[in-house]
Amino acid sequence: MHPERTELTELVLDVVDQVPPGRATTYALVAEAVRARTGHGHARHVGAVMATYGAEVPWWRVVRADGTLPRPLRERAMAHYREEGTPLSPFVPGRVELRHALWDAPTCWEAPAGVRPADA
Repeated sequence: MHPERTELTELVLDVVDQVPPGRATTYALVAEAVRARTGHGHARHVGAVMATYGAEVPWWRVVRADGTLPRPLRERAMAHYREEGTPLSPFVPGRVELRHALWDAPTCWEAPAGVRPADA
């Protein structure tokens, strides 16, 4: 049974849903975007949301700071990366080349109507 969906959960999923094909962001950047709007959220929370509800959004577009996903997800993600033309490292299999693929969630995310900055 999934835990109750909170506003933070919905916002994390909203951020991830906006990451364009061929691009990627990090757990920390998603957390930063949500935190700017709510005053709450951290990378571990994003990971927990993705582990529970990630199938609802393009989960392969949210990676660790080093451009990788947890090992069990890498092979499934590769098909998406190839299909979308996501820049990958020529040296580390399955690593997104964030220098070329990064989507900066805190500055690019368009929050839903009514969700104002935390300091407003």
